[in-house]
Amino acid sequence: MTTVLSLGGSIVAPEVPDAPFLAAFRALVDRHLAIDPARRLILVVGGGGPARIWQKALRDASTMDKIAASPEAQDWVGIMATRLNAQLVKALCGELAPQEVVVDPSSVELFMGRVLVAAGWKPGFSTDFDAVLLAEKFGADTVVNLSNIAKVYTDDPRVNPEARPIDSISWKDFRALVGDEWSPGKSLPFDPIASRRAAELGLRVICAAGRDLPNLEALLEGKAFVGSVIGPA
Repeated sequence: MTTVLSLGGSIVAPEVPDAPFLAAFRALVDRHLAIDPARRLILVVGGGGPARIWQKALRDASTMDKIAASPEAQDWVGIMATRLNAQLVKALCGELAPQEVVVDPSSVELFMGRVLVAAGWKPGFSTDFDAVLLAEKFGADTVVNLSNIAKVYTDDPRVNPEARPIDSISWKDFRALVGDEWSPGKSLPFDPIASRRAAELGLRVICAAGRDLPNLEALLEGKAFVGSVIGPA
C-alpha cells in the first residue's frame, strides 16, 4: 500500500530546518513502515521559509534595480528551496530512501526502497501538483496534505474572524474557494492546479496539521483524526 504525504515546507523548515521535528517525523515513518512490509511512503517536500525568504529577496532586489521579477523566476527560486529541503528529508530517511530525489514526477517509473522523496518540478505548479501526479502514477487514492493549519476554512481565519472550519467538502465547492490560478508563494490549503487534477482523477485529499504527529499517526492507521477531507461529491 502506497501513501502520499505532501509535506509542507512550513513544517520542515518554517524559517530554518526544524531538526527536532524532523527526528520525530523519521521515528513516525519507522513505526508506520514496521507494521506491514507492503507499506510504502511518497514524501513530497515543499519550500517553506527558505522559499519565501529567497523569493522576497529576488523581488526586493529587482525593485531596487527597477527590473520586475517574473513569476517564472520566482517559481524557480522556490523550486530550488523544495529540492534542498527534499534532499535533507531523503538523507534523514537513510536506506529507506535509496532513490534520488524525484524532480520530474512525469518521468519517474520505478519506486525503489520503502520511501520515495520528491521535490518541486517546474514553474506553474506547486509540490501539491507533484503529489497528485505521483499518487496517480503509483496507484494511491489519497494524498495527505500536511501544513501549518489543522483544517480547511471557509476563508483565511487570520484575516476573517468569521471563517469556519470545514470537516468535509466536495471538489466543486473547494475549487470555488481557492479559484483556478497558481502564483508563486501563494498560501492555500491545496493548490488550484493540483485541485483540478485531483478532482479529475477522483482522488481524496486530507488536509491536516503536519506538526501534530500523534494525529498524523492516527490518520495513517485509519483511526479518528482531526482534519478536512476533500473529495468527490
